[in-house]
Amino acid sequence: MKNYHILYLFFTLLFVASCSGTRNLPEGKLLYIGAKVQIEGDEVPKKERKFLKTALEEMVRPKPNSSFFGFRPKLVIYNLAGTPKKEKGFRHWLKTKLGEAPVYYSKVDLEYNKSVLQNFSENNGYFNTKTTADSTRSGKKAKASYTVSPFQQYKIREVQFPSDSTVLSIAVAKTSVNSLLQKDQGYNLDAIKEERIRIDARLKEEGFYYFNADYLKVQVDSTVADHQVDLIVKLKSETPKIAKMQYRIKDIIVYPNYSIGSDSLIANPEARSTYKDFTIIDPENLFKPRIFDRALYFKKGDFYNRSNHNLSLNRLVNLGTFKFVKNEFKVADSTENFLDAYYYLTPLPKKSIRVEVLAKTNSANYTGTELNLNWSNRNLFKGAELLTISAFGGAEVQVSGLNNGFNVYRVGTEANLIWPRIITPFKYESSSAFVPKTKATLGYEFQNRTKLYSLQTFKGSFGYLWKENLHKKHQLNITEITYASPQNVTSLYQQQILANPSLEKVVQKQLIFGPSYSYTFTNTMEKNRKNTFYYKGSIDLSGNLYGLVTGANSSQSDPVKVFGVPFSQFVKVEHEFRHYLKLSEESMLASRIIAGAGFAYGNSNEMPFIKQFFNGGTNSIRAFRARSIGPGSYDGTTAATAFLPDQSGDLKIEFSTEYRATIYDLVKGALFLDAGNIWLLKENPNKPGAKFSKNFMSEIAVGVGAGLRFDFSFLVLRTDLAFPIRKPYLPEGQRWVADKISLGNSAWRNENLVFNLAIGYPF
Repeated sequence: MKNYHILYLFFTLLFVASCSGTRNLPEGKLLYIGAKVQIEGDEVPKKERKFLKTALEEMVRPKPNSSFFGFRPKLVIYNLAGTPKKEKGFRHWLKTKLGEAPVYYSKVDLEYNKSVLQNFSENNGYFNTKTTADSTRSGKKAKASYTVSPFQQYKIREVQFPSDSTVLSIAVAKTSVNSLLQKDQGYNLDAIKEERIRIDARLKEEGFYYFNADYLKVQVDSTVADHQVDLIVKLKSETPKIAKMQYRIKDIIVYPNYSIGSDSLIANPEARSTYKDFTIIDPENLFKPRIFDRALYFKKGDFYNRSNHNLSLNRLVNLGTFKFVKNEFKVADSTENFLDAYYYLTPLPKKSIRVEVLAKTNSANYTGTELNLNWSNRNLFKGAELLTISAFGGAEVQVSGLNNGFNVYRVGTEANLIWPRIITPFKYESSSAFVPKTKATLGYEFQNRTKLYSLQTFKGSFGYLWKENLHKKHQLNITEITYASPQNVTSLYQQQILANPSLEKVVQKQLIFGPSYSYTFTNTMEKNRKNTFYYKGSIDLSGNLYGLVTGANSSQSDPVKVFGVPFSQFVKVEHEFRHYLKLSEESMLASRIIAGAGFAYGNSNEMPFIKQFFNGGTNSIRAFRARSIGPGSYDGTTAATAFLPDQSGDLKIEFSTEYRATIYDLVKGALFLDAGNIWLLKENPNKPGAKFSKNFMSEIAVGVGAGLRFDFSFLVLRTDLAFPIRKPYLPEGQRWVADKISLGNSAWRNENLVFNLAIGYPF
């Protein structure tokens, strides 16, 4: 009987809420509850009728109040808020932000909607369509209805392009190979408009600088056959002479120190220099001319080309040296079918200092703050080289789960020098809009892990960065050197080493050197796509060639040393794939898979600690403390007041999926599931169950949770609350713990609930 009472109360509340949408309507007003479009007639196939119905219903205006099973929550909130006395405060916020004003039937224009539906039908080849409009009323609600009776769609019989011998007509006719208008395709006005734009874009690649799509017309002849049309592409008679001409590039003039003042365009003859096909006017000699040869794709005598036009501008901007980039083409004085190209470039300040206070989550899944002081020189050797020298300091605190004061404090410095070109013994040219770059880095960091040890790290690298296009990016480091030297190892950590000898490798000196390469593909910036992807694959090598030359083999003799330190020899490969499914404008399903493996050989028995894989934490499996999972079924936890060692492995598999939705304005919500683990490739007697085996799936950790994201555009603050539902370190048959969830039990909460505070989305 109790359940019946609950159901009765629920339906009563639902009825009252649905009525409340009309209870507050002004006298004589009707609530508009939507429109229905009916497709009648048998001349149109069922599939086409379905397409028409969906498309036409989307075009009807206005849209009614949003509803959920007949319940209009936003309208109810609007009515409950009443009339606020001030344009601020809770009631005003409730009414304007969460509420939604009623949509009255008086706003509906039946005749206008009727004409919209009629035009859409005919623009899609359903000529002579008949459309009617009506409405129905029920109490204080009204609904519109539209009936569309289309005739058989007209199809394209033939597309004709200009056939005369003028240069422009020949160029237009050549574009027919890739025409958007094809035989037997349904007539579509939008496709015709797109075809004009396509032809114009193709002509811009052939030197027709002053042409535009408005100079084209497509005539429609519907008398040629039953429900068929011929489309005739023509040049308008009023097309000006200048639009019919094919232009070549004559002079290319560059002003690298341009300002709005007119005197920046006045230069004495001594300030004018010539480099290859370019005239450069640089009185102060700020830039070496060769940077413009790499950035500008036009050469004297080339036909004007829109792709080269945009490519040149993109490269000039991508140099990172100029604040403003302006371009202009003018008809050359000496002849009427040549263009002079002018580039007006306003430099950024050569030197600058920037102070940054950052909130961050690092790769170890520790949350903290960092203070950066950056000094930059944007034109070090007059070739748009960028030198950046930074000093930083920060503190990182483990806030997810257990925190026993083992925090991390960091200070260091780093210098980066970037050349806007590929520095190689051989010539390298790229047709990308993005300038390929060579990067050299030198850095030092001192890290203090309180109560444990401190670590000095020296690093250096030299390599290349280049982008094929907006989606594809490459980074190749020819060499990357890391030298880590631990010190100040505490007695607490020494005691833990006695209990767990594998911890000793963390405080051993490490020397890593070798090449690395990564490839990234993403189309996540394309917001209109329903499905977007991100992929990053990387390979990291260390000591491979040197190990081969020296014959290093740690299993037969002492490891080969460089400056008294054994060098690491390994191969490491990692892949990360993300998929974003857009469910609506306010929600999506985001998923990620990570798989990686590292294999030590030759001079090394195991991977260096800083290059191994880790799991758990704010950007990983959020139901477990950072670096606390695995390897395998090994249980590395200790008493709550003791030191919790970071667990590492040679193999990693991780999966996450997250439903994201907007709750209100800048507040987003998420429900998520994370799973994964790490493993060792070799048996470790100190870590039973850590080795990878065919039963690895039974050792997967799983966690679930929910969270809020506060998106301030410049910063995303993330809070997640998660708990495990599968613990790989428990005995087999007892690892699933979902049946033991007890949110009301404080002991269960203390043991299982993990709160994560982080910056940015996890992926």
